[in-house]
Amino acid sequence: MKGLLRRASTAVIFVLVMIGGLFGGRLSFIFLFAIITALCLWEYLSMVLNRYTRRDFTRMLLGVGFGLTPFVLASILTMSPIKSNDQFVIFTSILFFPFIFLAFIYELFTRSANPFQNVGFIVLGMVYIGAPFALLGFIAFEGEKFNSWIVFGLLLLTWMNDTGAYIVGSQFGKHPLHPRISPKKTWEGTIGGVVVTFLVAWGFCAVSGELRLQDWMVLALLVSVFGSMGDLVESMLKRSVGVKDSGSLLPGHGGVLDRFDAFIFLLPFAAAYLLWIR
Repeated sequence: MKGLLRRASTAVIFVLVMIGGLFGGRLSFIFLFAIITALCLWEYLSMVLNRYTRRDFTRMLLGVGFGLTPFVLASILTMSPIKSNDQFVIFTSILFFPFIFLAFIYELFTRSANPFQNVGFIVLGMVYIGAPFALLGFIAFEGEKFNSWIVFGLLLLTWMNDTGAYIVGSQFGKHPLHPRISPKKTWEGTIGGVVVTFLVAWGFCAVSGELRLQDWMVLALLVSVFGSMGDLVESMLKRSVGVKDSGSLLPGHGGVLDRFDAFIFLLPFAAAYLLWIR
């Protein structure tokens, strides 16, 4: 009972923080997802890098900084008063690559036994976590328009897909989806999650008035396919490093990366579709 109450209270606080950040304006939106990106990066780096010495801790801080770079640059670009965005993109891109190479310079002086492995994990953090979250700016900001409802819809579909899969799978699941990576996930649960996702997408379209119904159906498909893949990918990561949860920041729910693994993975596909239909 105590565990259930802790899980419920964590969920309520989490939802309130998310809603406040999503609908509090552009700055609160950027601030919210900058914090989420940083926390996901920290949990990811905590799983793949050593944390025994001050140099290890410094490496992790650098990794979080490097991983946040795409999000920061994208936020500046989408919020920038600069009229010539093409020049700004070129300028920031030129600065971006020397910044990445600082990771190699740092490893020269750490006496690490695996310097290139460390650099690889840091760069992977940019690709796996930093870059997808950076795409949120291009989804949410369209000139003077702030599309917070679209981002909220994607989050809602992602979490409803996971919830539907869990409920149906726990009641009717018999056939494992990917037993080597995630033995508890089943085909029955996955199908249940897909059905719930499409139903929620239909209802959300009617309530929000954002996008056309066919667009929400496409997004529901992307969430169902790539959100599920993202969950499996993080399970593969956790299994490879021998941990159950990415962190313990959310009591009863694991880590922040555990809550956003599916959302992170589907963002490139959702962003590509949303930018294409604009």
